[in-house]
Amino acid sequence: MSQLYGYARVSSAGQDLSIQKTALKAAGCSVIRAEKASGTSRNGRTELETLLQFLRRGDTLVVTRIDRLARSMRDLQNLVHELREKGAHLKATEQPVDTSSAAGKAFLDMLGVFAEFETSLRRERQMEGIAAAKRKGVYKGRPRSIDATKVRALVAEGTGATDVAKKLGIGRASVYRLLRQSDAS
Repeated sequence: MSQLYGYARVSSAGQDLSIQKTALKAAGCSVIRAEKASGTSRNGRTELETLLQFLRRGDTLVVTRIDRLARSMRDLQNLVHELREKGAHLKATEQPVDTSSAAGKAFLDMLGVFAEFETSLRRERQMEGIAAAKRKGVYKGRPRSIDATKVRALVAEGTGATDVAKKLGIGRASVYRLLRQSDAS
């Protein structure tokens, strides 16, 4: 017997999942998994991965909107491909998306393009804002988390990059990057 599985996602801890959960319950979802994670990639989205493991032939993954599932065409297409391989479908409650029909598949592709476009626009606006803040001298960037003096001192004592990284709790690549910057100056 086929099942409806709901997936709800918000990007940040301050956002609320209750509206999505209510809509998914109303759509008939027997299981709803929810998480607070960025939609720009699948990394760290354990609830989505769990749902994808549950899905069987004939099941449907239900979201309120496609942007809750993916923010890039590649991720969306990969997810739809995985669902198709399992014999499962994707449906959105607030958009006419249902991959069990040709029209639903076409609409899904259009929505995916717009979700990716929106992400690109947001990134452009963010970069413009950062550039403007830098010109005004307001934006300084993230404070340095690595003490270059300590790194250089340990290396001067003959400590290897791996041990320096372990002692300071930083990545070995960061040690090498800092040493290259020192050599270039």
